[in-house]
Amino acid sequence: MRVFVVAGEASGDKLGAALMSGLRLHAPGVTFEGIGGDRMIGEGLHSLFLMDEISIMGITEILSKYRALKARIRQTADAVLAAKPDVLVTIDLPEFGLRVAKLVKERSDIRTVHYVAPTVWAWRPGRAKKMARHIDQVLALLPFEPPYMEAAGMRCDFVGHPVVTDPVASQADVTAFRAQFGIGNAPLALILPGSRRSEVSRLLPICSEVVARLHAARPDLRFVLPVAPNVASLVEAAIDTWPVKPVILNPTQEGMASKLAAFAAADVAVAASGTVSLELAAAGTPMVIAYDMNWLSRQIIGRLLLVDTVTLVNLVSETRVVPEFIGAHCLPDPIAQAVLNILDAPDTQVAAMALTLQRLGQGGLPPGERAALAVLDGLKRNEGGTV
Repeated sequence: MRVFVVAGEASGDKLGAALMSGLRLHAPGVTFEGIGGDRMIGEGLHSLFLMDEISIMGITEILSKYRALKARIRQTADAVLAAKPDVLVTIDLPEFGLRVAKLVKERSDIRTVHYVAPTVWAWRPGRAKKMARHIDQVLALLPFEPPYMEAAGMRCDFVGHPVVTDPVASQADVTAFRAQFGIGNAPLALILPGSRRSEVSRLLPICSEVVARLHAARPDLRFVLPVAPNVASLVEAAIDTWPVKPVILNPTQEGMASKLAAFAAADVAVAASGTVSLELAAAGTPMVIAYDMNWLSRQIIGRLLLVDTVTLVNLVSETRVVPEFIGAHCLPDPIAQAVLNILDAPDTQVAAMALTLQRLGQGGLPPGERAALAVLDGLKRNEGGTV
């Protein structure tokens, strides 16, 4: 069995490596070609070129590299056609992967699988129908996504979210972390303003005021701010002006284990919107979501958004227990009050987080193995497919 697999980001490399491991387990003798990073290379992939060349985000960045990206898309499609694999698997990064699949389908009947369903349930639902023209099967991370893909004419398998197999800190790790930073038994709040410079710059002033209000209401409350490497200098400079200074945690210096320990040690978190909500859920840490954007983005997203919450814990658990303060509502007073409410009564959110992890596949087969079985089943059911 021959598999051509394409990933262009660190998260995709992680998904791809787990998929490859699952395929080797259930399809002995499988061979891999494609594009990936260190994890996929470690699973036996010979990458066509460096994954970083196609890991580009943002309209401006894509436009500036348009010619080079277009050439890589064509090169990748030609490599797929020359390899004649049993299946092409594109992982996330739809701007690249779906264009490759389109060119491949125009010139062959190679089966195409896209791993990570686009968020058509949240905005731009028309993307599903466009995908269906050249994608045979979708592997979804969230349990409510298959009906959206199936309605557009594609097979869709929920395979679970990788957060359910990610490592979490032990109680010993938590105790050591609290001792290391002199926190002891004091209540602890995480401040998580994101990893992109634009979002961090916008959220840090709000977080400063939230921390000041929380300190006034709960003088015993301690604060820790894990910082992404690319925004470390920005955060450290901003913290100098804060009336109450959190512990700055740089995982590149202290190690990723320190971040996991901080997540598990915290009693509550103020976090930017995104998959961090699932990381916090895995650690059992209740949260408040705060996110702001520029005026134009507020107007556009406000008109396109199809759901009443952007937090995955709320969506997967089918509750609305995680408070959100988005856009014009991202204000220090209500955010601080929501944090205080959670410190007083965390149980409802704890239950929703546990339900979320259960629905994402916790306790079942690892997502990479489930993804592999779904790909193999799709091949068996596809006329002419071989395993």
